[in-house]
Amino acid sequence: MDVITADQALAPIAASMAEPVRARMLCCLMDGHARTATELAAVGEVSASTASAHLARLSGQGLIECLAQGKHRYFRLASAEVGQALEALLVLAGGPRARFEPSTPTDLREARRCYDHLAGEWGVRLHDHALRRDWISAVPSEARGYALTEAGAAALAGLGVDVAAARSARRRRLACACMDWSERRPHLGGALGAVWLQALLAQGWLRPELDSRALRPTRRGAQRLAELLGEPV
Repeated sequence: MDVITADQALAPIAASMAEPVRARMLCCLMDGHARTATELAAVGEVSASTASAHLARLSGQGLIECLAQGKHRYFRLASAEVGQALEALLVLAGGPRARFEPSTPTDLREARRCYDHLAGEWGVRLHDHALRRDWISAVPSEARGYALTEAGAAALAGLGVDVAAARSARRRRLACACMDWSERRPHLGGALGAVWLQALLAQGWLRPELDSRALRPTRRGAQRLAELLGEPV
């Protein structure tokens, strides 16, 4: 059996990146936000069917991954290594990258309910904080699944989160990454996400808007959230 050398393996990956439409798609995804095939078709200025073929090529080379959530399918870079490779190539190419600008209504963008857990900017920030502090850790055998660490259980219990209720929930994942449709980055879903939102509401950190899924941080809540994330008050 012939052994494929590193340079031989590099060639098809480089060819996938080099095509102009696919290069625009990859650069668009470098900001860490996932996007739909329709959005990436617009970025590449191609039809939906053509975009689908390009996305299949990028996925086949391990450059992007597809996340299915309900009826929606989102695409993002497959790994940090892909992003680093693109960053290095952009240094050679020069030129700025466009910023991601969400089109979500402002009243839903900051914080809202996603079923029974927290979504929006605050949901994503709390998810990222939990990962940085090793309160949750990825479960390799479970797509987008998280395990709750001992440190995380102690920290969340200290914040008034009913960790025992999350652990005892039946027919439901304990914790998982749920793609946020406004931020296009994950927030925390599953039973743990649900009890965390319950705690934020019970303690008055967030308050629901009338006849809306939107949530608003109270004055006290905004201060406590900033303190939790280590940000200036």
